[in-house]
Amino acid sequence: MLFHVMAYVIAEPCIGTKDTACIDACPVDCIHPKKDEAGFEDHNMIYIDPIECIDCGACVPVCPVSAIFALDDLPEKWADFAPKNTAYFAR
Repeated sequence: MLFHVMAYVIAEPCIGTKDTACIDACPVDCIHPKKDEAGFEDHNMIYIDPIECIDCGACVPVCPVSAIFALDDLPEKWADFAPKNTAYFAR
């Protein structure tokens, strides 16, 4: 699988929460699945598309569980969430 360099990663605190404030804040529609998309209920979290993300950071302050990190700030214990975000979009 090709791993894309990403600006932001959604990590473990999102699991089970899936608050969609970040989706609403994103100006380029790069966070999925949305509540009205197929598969929303099948996933325990939401993901940031590493190709579509423009590194604006609008999603970070609106996340109520502080689950979104700049890649450089991603805690080591959640490092595996970077490839999980990329894998969701499977290009």
